[in-house]
Amino acid sequence: MSMDFATLEALRLRHPAWRLLRSDHAPLMASFLHRAFVAPNVRVMAAADLAEALEDELFALRERLGPDAFPRSAIQYLDDWASPEKGWLRKFYTLGSDEPQFDLTPATEKAIAWLTTLAARSFVGTESRLLTLFELLKQMSEGSEADPEKRVAELRKRRDAIDLEIEQVLAGDVPLLDDTALRDRFQQFMQLARELLTDFREVEHNFRTLDRRVRERIALWEGSKGALLEDIMGERDAIADSDQGRSFRAFWDFLMSSRRQEELSELLARVLELPPVAELRPDARTRRVHYDWLEAGEHTQRTVARLSQQLRRFLDDQAWLENRRIMDILHGIETKALALRETQPTGEIMAIAATAAEIELPMERPLHRPAMKPLIADIELETGEADVDASALYSQVVVDKARLARHVRNALQERSQVTLRELIDAQPLQRGLAELVAYLELGRAPLKVVIDEASPEVISWQAIGRDGAGCTRRARMPRVTFVRG
Repeated sequence: MSMDFATLEALRLRHPAWRLLRSDHAPLMASFLHRAFVAPNVRVMAAADLAEALEDELFALRERLGPDAFPRSAIQYLDDWASPEKGWLRKFYTLGSDEPQFDLTPATEKAIAWLTTLAARSFVGTESRLLTLFELLKQMSEGSEADPEKRVAELRKRRDAIDLEIEQVLAGDVPLLDDTALRDRFQQFMQLARELLTDFREVEHNFRTLDRRVRERIALWEGSKGALLEDIMGERDAIADSDQGRSFRAFWDFLMSSRRQEELSELLARVLELPPVAELRPDARTRRVHYDWLEAGEHTQRTVARLSQQLRRFLDDQAWLENRRIMDILHGIETKALALRETQPTGEIMAIAATAAEIELPMERPLHRPAMKPLIADIELETGEADVDASALYSQVVVDKARLARHVRNALQERSQVTLRELIDAQPLQRGLAELVAYLELGRAPLKVVIDEASPEVISWQAIGRDGAGCTRRARMPRVTFVRG
């Protein structure tokens, strides 16, 4: 990017991240959005939950700063932050739901990430960054070398260095990293881990931008349908084959390997137990940072798949409408042909609409007629005495499927599969049979369910009988196993 005055002035006026930093409410937004989205790695949050959390934040600030601080309601602030003029939040609706959802925009996360770098650091490491830069240059140089002799010479050089290191270790000379080097490398690891989570939102935003461009092209297309389909399929291939698409696919394939996940878990556990690293007091989520990568990448994968599905449905709808119009025309022609088969008409068979314009004078239109207002008599209402059992209004059972899905995902983070009985033993049923049926409805991506009819299991739970006493109910059913998708 050019750092001239005109470019920076345009960024100051138009870029959402710069506008956020200039806002009077920047401390409120940065602190709240960091705690709500960035720190727990939350990608999407319902409007009701986010407004409730912000209302608690505003209440605490008004108690400390006075009742006149932040006079508007939480939902008004959220709608203002998500407006096109601000662009700090993305407000959208998911398929099959009428409740709005909120997510951070890449510009907001960049601003928050920059603010976290302003705090003074007691230790600034430079060795690990230099080694990383040197290793990247080596990979680029070796990866672009087409001469086989030079490639073989470099590989032999690395082999000789490894053999020499093996001989030194066998001789008792084991070089170890000192405490400073360990802290330096761990600090560099944590910075790259946070930046990787930040990059996911920008990748997802770029995918949505490319998809929106394709939809605009469909809406404005005036050529043939074949040329449109060819152009669209080429655009979808361009999304998948772009630099971001190929890089994201390589990252996803690497991380989805169960062997890589186990290796990352072992390495993280071993490094976090080192005394120099423990002195830095790393965040508790560091131990499962690779699962945060996996969750963020999975959300991006679902977004790309959903965009492709919506585009395919849009094309199917367009084709269906065109075919429907053609079939209606053909059906009308067939109907008239059958009507004329037996009796040939002598007069006019069909007419073409007149080519002249019809003139409608303004005074020919009817005048406005006000709607009749109903007259409500002032009659005193009497209380009815219907003998109705109102207990049914309070006996509704609501099962929180999101809580059940989180329970299954948490169990699958440590294991590749888990049975329904093990899940219920760890977290007993609270809503009885209704909650058991809700577990069976979770067999969708990314969760996969395997049912073994040959291995029945008995699942029991505590309930309240008709007499009001506690009892144990049991359900005999095939073994149900949740497998990581």
